[in-house]
Amino acid sequence: MNKVIISGNLARDVELKITASGKSLARMSIAVGRPFAKDKADFFNLIAWDKQAEFCHRYLKKGSGVIVEGRIENDNYEKDGVKHYGNNIQVERIEFSGRKKDTEETPADDGFEGEYESDADIPF
Repeated sequence: MNKVIISGNLARDVELKITASGKSLARMSIAVGRPFAKDKADFFNLIAWDKQAEFCHRYLKKGSGVIVEGRIENDNYEKDGVKHYGNNIQVERIEFSGRKKDTEETPADDGFEGEYESDADIPF
């Protein structure tokens, strides 16, 4: 099984490219803090395709908090006789996990004022 779930903040703006076959490709990276070393983070490259790539490019930017579910893929290639090795996370699902308070509006009031008594009371 090859499954990754990580939460962090985008470390750079999303780059969107269109492949020769017309598919959308988004490249970005995520910074994930270490739980016991507050001054350190690990950085991972993310790749999203098609509609998800377009969503990322439109709504996400450097600093956006996200939760990513995907799989790790090797990115090994040779260029000018030099072998390069790396890994990317292929995004299968991405969600917002927080807001940058200085750049985004607060969410609209949805009228929810408390907890529902049972699942049958939930309006969706």
